[in-house]
Amino acid sequence: MLRPRIPVNPLPTGLVTPLTQPSATTDIEPHHTAQPVACQHDHTPAPVPATPLVQVPAVRLTPTGLVTVVAGGAGLVLIVGTVLVSMLLAVAISAASVAVCAVVLRSLLNGQNKR
Repeated sequence: MLRPRIPVNPLPTGLVTPLTQPSATTDIEPHHTAQPVACQHDHTPAPVPATPLVQVPAVRLTPTGLVTVVAGGAGLVLIVGTVLVSMLLAVAISAASVAVCAVVLRSLLNGQNKR
C-alpha cells in the first residue's frame, strides 16, 4: 500500500542515457618527438596596435550658464526643503491631535470611575 511508484514514460524517445559517465583514462602518456619539426613560418607574436586616445571635451560654462546652474540648484534645494518641512509639520500636527484626543479620553474615563 505504501510502496513508491516509479513513473513510466508513456512516449519513449529511444535515446538511452548511461547512468555512469565514462572517465578519462590517465595511463596514456603523450608521445614526444626527439626534435621539433622545423617549418618555414614566422612565429613571432603580432604587434599590438596602439589604442587611440579619446579626448573628452571639458565642460565649459559661460557666465550665463553658470548663473543658470546656480539658480537651478538653489531652486531645487528650496523645493526639497519646503516639501520636507511640510511633511514634518504634518507629522507634528497629527501627533499633537492624537495627544489631545488621548488626554480627553483619559479625563472622560477617569471621570466615570469617580461617579
